[in-house]
Amino acid sequence: MTDSNSMQNEINQYKNEKESVRKVLGQIGGTATARKEKAINIAFATLVVLFFSFDVMRHALHISIDFIPELFSVEIALLLVSMKIIWMIHRQQKVEHFQFWILNTIEFQMNNSAVRIRRIEKMLEELKEENSPGK
Repeated sequence: MTDSNSMQNEINQYKNEKESVRKVLGQIGGTATARKEKAINIAFATLVVLFFSFDVMRHALHISIDFIPELFSVEIALLLVSMKIIWMIHRQQKVEHFQFWILNTIEFQMNNSAVRIRRIEKMLEELKEENSPGK
């Protein structure tokens, strides 16, 4: 009876760990984050196109734009593109860190599972020896 209780405890422990992993994964990368990133991307793209178009209008169409000095809008657009690249690098580092964490957790769980399997195999071997007809 003790063996079935220990196996039931193992199964319950596995289910609890599975639920905790599901909760963690659910908290990461939800739909609110995707909407926020899409809005930020649209804002960056709009501002960059707007600032580049100011200088294009000034030089190609010979339109006078007095509120922005010459080539200043190109410099601002270049700054925005640089900020976007830095932000993308930062996001990629977060993704790589999360991937490392997941792989590390998987390795840890595999090692724990291997130890449990060895222990269960040992218990089964002991049960076979006890129930063998030679004794």
